[in-house]
Amino acid sequence: MEAINNFLLLLDSYLGSAAYFPYILLGVGIFFTLYLGFPQIRFFGHAWKVVTGKFDKKGAEGDTTHFQALSTALSGTVGTGNIGGVALAIFLGGPAALFWMWVTAFLGMTTKFVEVTLSHKYRVKTEDGTMAGGPMYYMDRRLNMKWLAVIFAIATIISSFGTGNMPQINNIAQSMEMSFGFDPMLVGGVLAILLALVIIGGITRIAAVTSKIVPIMGALYIIGSLSVIFFNVDQIGPSFVAIFTDAFTGSAATGGFLGATFAYAFNRGVNRGLFSNEAGQGSAPIAHASAKADEPVSEGMVSILEPFIDTIIICTLTGLVILSSGVWSQKHENTFSRTDLDIVAGHYSDAEAADREALYHYLNDTNENTIEKYNGTIQVRDGRPVSNGYTMLHARSVAENVRFIVAGEDPYTGVLRIENGQLKKEDIVIVGDSLIHSAALTAKAFSMGFLGEAGEYIVPISLMLFAFSTAIAWSYYGDRAVVYLFGQRGVMPYRIIYVAGFFVASFADTTLVWTLSYVAIVLMTLPNLLGIVLLRREMKDTVKAYWQDFDAEQSKKIEK
Repeated sequence: MEAINNFLLLLDSYLGSAAYFPYILLGVGIFFTLYLGFPQIRFFGHAWKVVTGKFDKKGAEGDTTHFQALSTALSGTVGTGNIGGVALAIFLGGPAALFWMWVTAFLGMTTKFVEVTLSHKYRVKTEDGTMAGGPMYYMDRRLNMKWLAVIFAIATIISSFGTGNMPQINNIAQSMEMSFGFDPMLVGGVLAILLALVIIGGITRIAAVTSKIVPIMGALYIIGSLSVIFFNVDQIGPSFVAIFTDAFTGSAATGGFLGATFAYAFNRGVNRGLFSNEAGQGSAPIAHASAKADEPVSEGMVSILEPFIDTIIICTLTGLVILSSGVWSQKHENTFSRTDLDIVAGHYSDAEAADREALYHYLNDTNENTIEKYNGTIQVRDGRPVSNGYTMLHARSVAENVRFIVAGEDPYTGVLRIENGQLKKEDIVIVGDSLIHSAALTAKAFSMGFLGEAGEYIVPISLMLFAFSTAIAWSYYGDRAVVYLFGQRGVMPYRIIYVAGFFVASFADTTLVWTLSYVAIVLMTLPNLLGIVLLRREMKDTVKAYWQDFDAEQSKKIEK
């Protein structure tokens, strides 16, 4: 299992984690933004009118309204990435990461407009009378590249488990256990039953549920976020200054945060932006293909709103909560994760300018790094280390007030062996003060507002709603990919396996599936980006024809 996981990580290093991937993603967005004349700006107001049903036509084919299709797509994109993902991006790349998320979202509004329009244009009606669409259909029906469509469809099914299913319930179960003491298996069992009741009803029930969940969870999160931001209103200005200055000068060291290189912040921001709003991945077009619309461009208009709501609104609120509260650069007591632990040779303090610079080069792996990993032993007495010659780093910060605990809460006494910067004794729990990241960082930030410590509960509740709605939406994406590959007969077996996987992942290790999803996401994104670029002229002509017909219809209404 470990060998397979390492192979997938190696493969991902040549795909999604490779240096070229963010540039391809942004490059396509820049191209279509210029090629179509900034549609994310010109069509923004029109998109709101379309989603409210102002231009709806009776008898248009489809299964859902524009708003329901948007809600389903949003439920698939607004997930754990909006809560823990933004915190992780700021933790790794500093405030600059949020700037690059904005850039990705702005360009992604155009990319999503294109992919949704083309996918809706080539959708089909299935055996049971429902609509099926997505990039695999334009790849097959328009480009005659069935092999590429098959790759995309297979990758979509894998991603439905690795992105929308298993990690989501795993995060929910862990969060519910940590915040409320609920048993993970119980949480998984209850939510698996609810998931089954929703997805077995197909797109009409999925759309009905998501159109109710999305506004509720959005309102809850926005109100909670504003309660923190306005409580720290004096830090809003400095937060925006940090975002913009760090984006162009490289993330500066602040508090416990030791800084990140420009490339690091850029890469984290762009990749997190894609993970958050999924623009270019080709997933959302599957949901939008169900919308009742005769003009594909009108549904493309609706999709422009997705990256705006998901990233520019929701992710920005999360980022401002974290930055304005100041917790992102402060150390907090926590239980150390072995994956975030690193022990280096020599004594360093982040209170000393020279040491901070040396640690900066070490953590960012620059050519100027002179720090080496520690090899040797640590003497511990009553849980406290007493030997020198090393510095313990946790979560990219110098750890303080470190305590070693064994057998529950008993302080450890003895000698610990360190090899290549890692503690070899497995049954030791390390507690101390360091930076924190992901959902834990967001939760801590929410406690710094008008609600006080009670604000922390907004995170697990929002995370549950966000993640559960994501699982619902991705079940439909995988469902339509199954229909493309195997026909209607494959849908029910897929749904059963999807629900079973959802339950098991609530208490099982999902590392392998999560790693596999890294690869699958790229195997969705790259074929989709290639396809929409190949269809660039058709896209431009389709948009032109839409406005000609729209203007003609409006003229007739005026005449009447």
